[in-house]
Amino acid sequence: MDVLSFVAKYNEDFISLVSKFEASDAQGNAIKFDEAIVKSVELVKKVQAGNKKVMMIGNGGSAGITSHMAIDFWKNGKVKATAFNDSSLLTCLANDYSYEEVFVKPIEMFGEAGDMLLAISSSGNSANIVKASEAANAKGIDTITFSGFTTENKLRKKGVVNFYVPAYSYGYVEVLHNYIIHMILDAKLYCTDNVDIFNKNLPL
Repeated sequence: MDVLSFVAKYNEDFISLVSKFEASDAQGNAIKFDEAIVKSVELVKKVQAGNKKVMMIGNGGSAGITSHMAIDFWKNGKVKATAFNDSSLLTCLANDYSYEEVFVKPIEMFGEAGDMLLAISSSGNSANIVKASEAANAKGIDTITFSGFTTENKLRKKGVVNFYVPAYSYGYVEVLHNYIIHMILDAKLYCTDNVDIFNKNLPL
């Protein structure tokens, strides 16, 4: 396949995935994608109203998404948000405990009932993300998960809302996870905060 053909296939496959997102509840029951967005926005609003915080966790490219979106949530959305991906934190906890515990320990220390966790794993089987979601659930923290690859991944049943991208490509899954999280925040801004996210950056 030449590059032109590859670009055509890449675009076609990517665009088709937007209509194939799956969402489910804590029991694994399928829910409509738009209803899952509505539920997610309500959870974010509840966190803000209660002066609580959103915590975000991910590995590698997903960690980059958490850094990006945590800033957007507090800067643009006025919702307290943080990402547990400082290099000293990760290497300290991996060394003193294990890599599977690098997100569990911060959640145990800083997480409070009424907080919210966004847990991102392309495979849905990253042990540190799965365990952290379980730790959050044990503390009464509402969790939203974002996964991909196999439909039977472990993360899909760990959240009150679970978003799944039916693809096996990191490029597709990571970008579309970012897309969904942006949608949640932008829906809050547009529908609740009266921020015109579609035109706010038009030149005057």
